[in-house]
Amino acid sequence: MAGAREIQVRMKSIQDTMKITNAMYMISSAKLKKARKNLENTEPYFRMLKGTAARIVRHLPELEHRYFESEQTDEKPKKRGYIVVSADKGLAGAYNHNIVKLTEECLKQEGENLLFIVGELGRVYFTQHDIPIYKEFHYAVQDPNLTRARDISDCVVSLYDAGELDEIYIIYTHAVNSMQVEAKVNRLLPLKKKALAAVDVSDVYAEYIRMVPTPIDVLENVVPSCVAGYVYGALVESFCCEQNSRMMAMQAATDNAKKMLKELQITYNRVRQGAITQEITEVIAGAKAQKKRRKRK
Repeated sequence: MAGAREIQVRMKSIQDTMKITNAMYMISSAKLKKARKNLENTEPYFRMLKGTAARIVRHLPELEHRYFESEQTDEKPKKRGYIVVSADKGLAGAYNHNIVKLTEECLKQEGENLLFIVGELGRVYFTQHDIPIYKEFHYAVQDPNLTRARDISDCVVSLYDAGELDEIYIIYTHAVNSMQVEAKVNRLLPLKKKALAAVDVSDVYAEYIRMVPTPIDVLENVVPSCVAGYVYGALVESFCCEQNSRMMAMQAATDNAKKMLKELQITYNRVRQGAITQEITEVIAGAKAQKKRRKRK
């Protein structure tokens, strides 16, 4: 059994670690509230854009465009682009592991797959496993904003317009509820006409009587902005899930630290009691020895 001094040193170390986990919990909580507020503030704008695309499809269902999914089946291998949103830091439970696992499953599909990595840990993982990365977006995960989202969307949409990509997907973390998150993959392009036609636009106040100069030109501007909105929403939601996962991980670490401190305190008390008992025994033994010595004299 360790001595009292060693136990005290260990307890001090755990207490210092507990201060760090508590601080990280509070920081993640503040970042989570800020990110959620930013997402709520920008949602109406992108909901309006999506409603515009939905109205075009409803009024012109026969309209053909590269941004819409073709009804003709093409059996040749697809060229896909995957925007993978990971974290820049660890200590967030299984957050990064779930994203990496889902990405590896997607890469098993037949065809050419290009990776667009957002987040340092994703870049490190795929680099270490010799999985080629087409483009990296540094510092786009922390404090996500619309400018960074547009940089990412402009990059992939330009490749899509040039015919270098047939499909664009984004892999991010979705918040099922306040306690549960899951890795998810969504297709950004091409859009499905049926899905757009089913969009509820009753809460969108603007009603378009005519499209100037043409519906095609409207689509050319609206759809890339919609993609940027999807990317921004995914970045913010992933950031919220990362902070939520880190909060839960730090809370679990703090609870474990408290449990360890409680057990160490009991062990320390036993060691201290044993040391006191040993000292008393030695004092009594010494007193008896002195008493016998006096009797001999």
